[in-house]
Amino acid sequence: MSPERARALAWPFAGVALATIGVALVVGAATGTLATSAGTDGGILAFAILVTVAVSTFAVMGALVARRQPSNPIGWLFITIGLTFGFTLAGGIYGDVGSPSARAWASWLSNWSGGAVMPLIVLVLLLFPDGRLPSRRWRLVLWADVAGAAFLIVGIALTPGTLGGEGPANPVGIPGIEGSVLDEGGLGWVLVPLAMLAAGVSLSLRYRRASGIEREQLRWLAFSAALVIAGLVVNEATYQTRFEDIGIIAIQLAIVTFPLAVGAAILRYHLYDIDVVISKTVVYASLAVFITGVYVAIVVGMGALVGESGDEPSPALSIAATAVVALAFQPVRERMQRLANRLVYGRRATPYEVMADFGNRMAGTLELDRALPELAEAAGAGVRASAARVTLRLPDGSERAATWPEGARPQARERTVEVNFEGEAIGEIAVAKDPGDPLLPAERALLDDLAQQAGLALHNVRLNDELRARLEELERQAEELEVSRRRLVTARDAQRRGLEREIREGPRRELERIAEDLERAAVIEPVAAIAIVDDVTERANATLEGLRDLARGIFPPLLAEEGPVAALEAHVRKVGANATLDADPEVRASRFDAEVEACVYFVCLQAIQNVLRHGANAPTVVQLRLEDGELAFEVRDEGPGF
Repeated sequence: MSPERARALAWPFAGVALATIGVALVVGAATGTLATSAGTDGGILAFAILVTVAVSTFAVMGALVARRQPSNPIGWLFITIGLTFGFTLAGGIYGDVGSPSARAWASWLSNWSGGAVMPLIVLVLLLFPDGRLPSRRWRLVLWADVAGAAFLIVGIALTPGTLGGEGPANPVGIPGIEGSVLDEGGLGWVLVPLAMLAAGVSLSLRYRRASGIEREQLRWLAFSAALVIAGLVVNEATYQTRFEDIGIIAIQLAIVTFPLAVGAAILRYHLYDIDVVISKTVVYASLAVFITGVYVAIVVGMGALVGESGDEPSPALSIAATAVVALAFQPVRERMQRLANRLVYGRRATPYEVMADFGNRMAGTLELDRALPELAEAAGAGVRASAARVTLRLPDGSERAATWPEGARPQARERTVEVNFEGEAIGEIAVAKDPGDPLLPAERALLDDLAQQAGLALHNVRLNDELRARLEELERQAEELEVSRRRLVTARDAQRRGLEREIREGPRRELERIAEDLERAAVIEPVAAIAIVDDVTERANATLEGLRDLARGIFPPLLAEEGPVAALEAHVRKVGANATLDADPEVRASRFDAEVEACVYFVCLQAIQNVLRHGANAPTVVQLRLEDGELAFEVRDEGPGF
């Protein structure tokens, strides 16, 4: 059959099952069968409600699965289960109305159709979730279940005697079947339970080998199975007690969860929310048990001790039970929530715990080298990632990153979440998970919440790092200023020593010679002495003028008044240097910072003096020009060099 035709037949088959239950309920209501049963012990009415809800959920979920995945036999098995449930209810209701012959056939239909339900459920368990057996070896279990179903259906349908113990006689009973392997289903009651046990083992093996989507699907089925078992326990515990209705409701709800869980798993509807569903179920179920236990212990137990009798509970004891529940509800709920979290998450922290732990860690952490690894660890551990990476963008455009575990290098990023502060992207959180282990919606939400909380924390860390960088820059500038100060001191010392050398080699030496000449003039003839004195006078005047020039050379007034060009030209003329000053018009027309002008003047002055002393006053060119708005100079000479 083509997939298109199979999809087209899904809803009509499901409609047959729904129509069966609908007609049965209409007949039961019209004939008063349901109302009459409800007026006695409520058994048939509760049974009708159970089968009504079951047939609806099995049929509807079967149709949905068959439409989406027509090649998956589980959808068609669900529709068949819904149809057999419908036959069971219809037969039960028709068995109480109509002629004796009609009641016999209706009861017969109800009996054998009910026996077909369990083998069909075993097939669902064997084929879940993809519609295929775990391996070829499991075909033996499949055929055992099919054989058991045949024994049950044929045996129940053909075994002679009354139907249901007190019903009419089986209209098609064969006397020879009594005592054989077909008697009341016979061997089927052995094969089907064994097949169900083997199906449970197959699911356990599937779960151990599964990962990712298949593992989550199997968790949904395990959750439903746990509810069914719990419902059966409650139903059995409350049988023939005043709380029997609670047991009936519990088993009803438990059975209905089976098709819903299987359908959600196969269709992958909220597939990854199973952790949340399990946690809430454990909490609410535990609270229900607690409330029921308190009520039974106080109202029933204490009522029996004080001699209360009758069906109506004591108002005082009921009030006391209510007060105890009200006082203990919140503490019990918190304890049950912790228990549920431990069952669901194990040693892994819950999303709330991840957020709280991260907040506590970051509260006192402003060091970048600590904050980034802690955020990476919180993100990675919170979503069960194989690796996590946190990146922070610094104001200078650079980036800092940390990985968890330390040194991990995620090959593929499963999800990356931006960390923002006041609309500005200041970093990102990236996590990678193992192949086959996708990121769950709850884990995605956790990453988003973690990124929102990390925005302010990383902003503070970034500010602290920026402040630290500025402090380091200030320290570096202070060191540079100290070095510059030392250079200035050194330069001043060098200038002082140079000045001392100039005085020592020039005026001082000349003054010493003058003193020697004066001493010599004092002991010679007056005529000769007069000539020496005249010569000494000229030399003393020249020495005095040299000292004045030297004083002006330290910082000539012309430099401050007209700039370095005019001061250099005056100095060249004064000392008679064979130097040419080549200054751009922009330099001649501009003034610069006083320190810059002094630096240029004294460097050029020293260069000219070096040419005079060591280069035989060779031709020299001093060039001054502007480069990008700054004063530049160059001194070239044609001297022989050192």
